[in-house]
Amino acid sequence: MSQSQTIAMIPARMGSERLPRKNLVLLNGEPLVGHVVRAAQKAKVFNRIVINADHPVFGDIAQQYGVEFYRRPPELATSAAQSDDVVYDFMQKHPAAYVAWVNSIAPLQTATEIASVVNYFTAQQLDSLVTVRAEQVHCNFNNQPLNYSLEGKFAKTQDLIPVERFVYSIMMWRTQAFVDFYQQHSYALLFGKTGFYSVDRLSAIIVKYEEDIRLCEAILKGLAETQTSPIKYYEDQK
Repeated sequence: MSQSQTIAMIPARMGSERLPRKNLVLLNGEPLVGHVVRAAQKAKVFNRIVINADHPVFGDIAQQYGVEFYRRPPELATSAAQSDDVVYDFMQKHPAAYVAWVNSIAPLQTATEIASVVNYFTAQQLDSLVTVRAEQVHCNFNNQPLNYSLEGKFAKTQDLIPVERFVYSIMMWRTQAFVDFYQQHSYALLFGKTGFYSVDRLSAIIVKYEEDIRLCEAILKGLAETQTSPIKYYEDQK
């Protein structure tokens, strides 16, 4: 096993219960999975980029973008398949020091952020990592206050302890540690020295429904039109 190689594994399935064939939906004329492949390439932190999928059409996409394709076993191509098993199977077939799950349904994550996550993982010498979104918002758990009190004046949101919401735009593991733990426990997604990396608002948008695609389309169009323009205020119109 390479002691330095880092692989980006981009998982994609043809089936989806909430949005059929979502990885193939065209977003600004480009398949959803293609946006993530390009970002991973631009990050320049991976020795290899592999689309891990269940249908040969993803092999065509991989060839188009100049990356590798791995067709996973049929038993790992259903909605019942567990992520731990998908990762373990991939690691068995693709030896490397580190594997990063770069989520195909987080099309707005940037190359800069991907690189930052990978560099954080290696600098902190982690075994596992998942990206989160830190939200300063009043939250309940089991109908009880989680990060605020019902007594006293209502807390300002900026004074709240942030709640870290898992977004899964990237997950990452030290391969040998993952394999060893999985073989002992039959699971290993989060284990050992675990890190949580907070990403920005765009990376936290995960495509699960048709409205998520519409939202991403609107954001990409808006960014293209206004990214270099300063924010304007009402008084500026006078």
